Amino acid sequence: MNRHTQAGLTLVELMIAMTLGLIIAGGVITLFTFNRHSFNRDEMILRMQDDARQSLREIISDLSMAGYWADLMLPAAVTPDGSLAVATDCGPAGIPNWIYRIVNPGTGDNESLVSVDNSTVATANASFSCLGAEVVPGTDIVSIKRLAGAQAPAVLANNTVYLRTNGTVGLLFREPANAPPAVPVPVPFTDWEYRPSIYYVRTFAVTPGDGIPTLCRKILEFGGVPNVVTECLAQGVENLQIEYGLDTDADGNPNLFIPNPTPAQMQMAVAAQIFILARSADTDMQYTNMKTYTLSNAPAFTPNDNFYRRVYSVTVGLRNLKTLRIMGG
Repeated sequence: MNRHTQAGLTLVELMIAMTLGLIIAGGVITLFTFNRHSFNRDEMILRMQDDARQSLREIISDLSMAGYWADLMLPAAVTPDGSLAVATDCGPAGIPNWIYRIVNPGTGDNESLVSVDNSTVATANASFSCLGAEVVPGTDIVSIKRLAGAQAPAVLANNTVYLRTNGTVGLLFREPANAPPAVPVPVPFTDWEYRPSIYYVRTFAVTPGDGIPTLCRKILEFGGVPNVVTECLAQGVENLQIEYGLDTDADGNPNLFIPNPTPAQMQMAVAAQIFILARSADTDMQYTNMKTYTLSNAPAFTPNDNFYRRVYSVTVGLRNLKTLRIMGG
């Protein structure tokens, strides 16, 4: 009986083994690459969603409080103290201390909510002089004036602006209060911090020219003379559009939504529908976005680039303006 002992592999067997090994290795690399791309894509989309939710949370919170003047029902009952000043204002040119103006003295219109539809640099600055050339053309701007939701502590913070009210009259002043105040508020009264804000989409995130659209807002910063400063909320927000629900029969419910109300029509606003177009922070070169996005009355937009995008929308009630509307204010 002959016995044959195999001492190694033949060339054919070695080539087959190497080929199978390369196939398996290629499959593993392909699977890893696919999973890595899928993970990066999902991470980009999740970050985009988080930024959009943060944007909506902030706008909803402010819009729902628009026109909140504590126990005062009529905005005209608020009088700014004569000593109030602001280092950098943000209203139309020629209107000093606009940030403190609650009611238009010429028309009597409540200015708790002021908007610019599909803004240009010119129209943005006609209403909000502090925006300069920062605004992304074709986006909406909204100014919201209100008080904080909680009463101020017994010891007020110096240089902070408050509304003092006894339910009948109100004085907007900076602590420490001017003595004597322009409009004495009889006791008992309560104090509430004043919190105006202006929402807009900025053309950059950190450095002008970086090309990252960002949702920002102008707020009143306290310390020394109050000053209007910028606070940015979320990068990648490309468009903000708002439609306002008008109550044309004074029953407290919106009858129609329009994107460009006049100041007189804004007196009938009881709800707002917010639209946000958000994009991913980074590009995906394996993806081309050929979708067409339509928000409110903004022109249709087909990006043809490598960013992921989503449209987010929500409707919010303007409860304080609704109450005022039902009262006939």
